[in-house]
Amino acid sequence: MALSVVGISHRSAPIEVRERFAIPPDAGEGVLAELLSAGCTEAVLLSTCNRTELYLYAPRTDVNGPVLGARMLCERSGMREQEAGSFLYSLGDRNVVRHLFRVVSSLDSMIVGEAQIQGQVREAYGRAIDIGADSLTVGPVLSRLFETALGVGARVRSDTHLGEGAASIPSAAVRLARQELGSLEGRRAVVLGAGEMSALMQRCLLSEGMRSVTVTNRTDSPSTANGNAVQFVAFDRLPALLEEVDLVAGATAAPHAVLTRSMVAHAMSRRSEPLLILDIALPRDVEPEAATVPGVRLYDLDDLDRVVTGTLERRRSAVEHAESIIDSGVDEFWAWFRARGVVPVIRELRGRAEELRQRELRRARRQLRNLTESEFEAVDGLTRQLLAKILHVPTSRLRDAAAEGRDEELLDAARYLFSIDDSPDDGEDA
Repeated sequence: MALSVVGISHRSAPIEVRERFAIPPDAGEGVLAELLSAGCTEAVLLSTCNRTELYLYAPRTDVNGPVLGARMLCERSGMREQEAGSFLYSLGDRNVVRHLFRVVSSLDSMIVGEAQIQGQVREAYGRAIDIGADSLTVGPVLSRLFETALGVGARVRSDTHLGEGAASIPSAAVRLARQELGSLEGRRAVVLGAGEMSALMQRCLLSEGMRSVTVTNRTDSPSTANGNAVQFVAFDRLPALLEEVDLVAGATAAPHAVLTRSMVAHAMSRRSEPLLILDIALPRDVEPEAATVPGVRLYDLDDLDRVVTGTLERRRSAVEHAESIIDSGVDEFWAWFRARGVVPVIRELRGRAEELRQRELRRARRQLRNLTESEFEAVDGLTRQLLAKILHVPTSRLRDAAAEGRDEELLDAARYLFSIDDSPDDGEDA
């Protein structure tokens, strides 16, 4: 499988496994560099709150992309390959294309129709381009794949109703909060984190009429503000806030828990009301043991399933339309990808035919010395046109066969008949 994806997602593993495989952006460069040094020609890392995936192009027959990707993910997670086998998935060739197109169109998301995934895919692709500016981490194949995927995702959002009224992970979490607390109007919340997911959570909470939303983060300054309704405080204020608020939302990008059981237990010893904690981060922001503290209700990403159940069914017609757009995009990309395989054969065939024509022209010139320059140019033009006409049908048939997936037999026949030996990388400029 020259083209492959290896990964883990909310569909294949629970959150306690997924968080072990999460790779922060600052670690992505090392991961991609290792994969390139191991023999992959191109690589992109996609790591979000619900998935970690490696997209690989490894055309060399002595390089097994899926094996390299799985080994890399297991090394990062500290999990043995045998242990991780039941959680990791691996897809090859055309299935990779369909998978990425469904991911970027949000059909593979926990919340079908959510808008964030398209931006996350674009960022992952952009980071791989930036990382590999010198070593071409993203070459012609993955570049074409991701550009086409983003185009398909844009078409799905513009041509279907899939995104209308679509929830995000923060809005689904707030819906869960309503189920647990009833109305959120007049209540108080603290949000951990200062990034995009935190900003979305803030907006969702404010839309419910909460009295106050306070944001705190250990390292970063807030990247997005929601007007004067949000207060930003230093992280060392968190213990005091836990004693006052009704709801805590975890949405940081920290590599480990920032809210411990002991912090929660201390706060609960000084308050009489229950505390709701919504942890939408991966890795999780809150130690799972915090759920054992009396009066605490702790929910993480996997608990959102009961809120979003039925989302797919309610959008069935939009999903069917989206799938048809994806089918068209897959066919388009795969026709291009398969056609790349015939380019070196066609180029070699034309090159050898041209060498033969030039050789015979030189021989003819020695034998036909009475021809004027203009007459010889006419002979040259005639042989060039004749060669083009002879090669037109075979090269067209090879291209058509590649687009239809019937190229292997014909390519083998062409190589045999014309004694052509091509390299699998020769088609990069197709």
